[in-house]
Amino acid sequence: MAATRLELNLMRLLSRCEALAAERRDPEEWRLEKYVAALQDMLGELKKQSSKPAPELLNEYSRKVDFLKGLLEAEKLSSSTEKALANQFLAPGRTPTTTKERTPATKTVHLQTKARCTGKMRSELLGTVLPSHFFPLPSCRGLASDEKQSAVELDAVLQHHQDMQEKLAEEMLSLARSLKNNTLAAQNVIKQDNQTLSHSLRMADQNFEKLKDESDRLEQHAKKSVNWLLWIMLIIVCFIFISMILFIRIFPKLK
Repeated sequence: MAATRLELNLMRLLSRCEALAAERRDPEEWRLEKYVAALQDMLGELKKQSSKPAPELLNEYSRKVDFLKGLLEAEKLSSSTEKALANQFLAPGRTPTTTKERTPATKTVHLQTKARCTGKMRSELLGTVLPSHFFPLPSCRGLASDEKQSAVELDAVLQHHQDMQEKLAEEMLSLARSLKNNTLAAQNVIKQDNQTLSHSLRMADQNFEKLKDESDRLEQHAKKSVNWLLWIMLIIVCFIFISMILFIRIFPKLK
């Protein structure tokens, strides 16, 4: 199926963006960012058309646009280490944009960017700042040597980050051990507190039972004491009654 006008414009603008990305740009350069934004809009419109390209071609366009967008975002990072890591995860296009390209331009841009970032990061690690001519842009002819140099530099960067990750892993392991020890200590303290609390509850239950028994005994004792007092009072009353009768019999009433 023949390419539509929108697709042709997208391909031309994409080729222009790849050419701009391959050049050394000033920090105040704004064209590439505007062009990439326009590419995103055009790609969205192309996906909505009824006569859109094949899904594989659309995925390739999206891959290249995402690569350019990620490249711009990586350039905005502050340190060279962050830029190198961000560029490492970028995915360039797999096929050339135009028929004149032997190698995908995004792949060449990717290698150029990684070489610049790793070179700058190496110079920062060594404490030196090398002039810009020490990092020339690779051409298509010298792509194999640039790939080899970039691979060596990337290995050094990866080794550095691997060492940092190992150090960070050791620190995290030490923190995990400390946390485990603190957790075990807290668990032992909680266990001891639970045992003390259980013992206190058992003692409280025992004291409650003893108090209940003593209360029952006291109640029974109180009942017994009341019964004895009642009987004593009855005896006294009877004695007084009998004494009065005897007194009346012995001492008759005077006439």
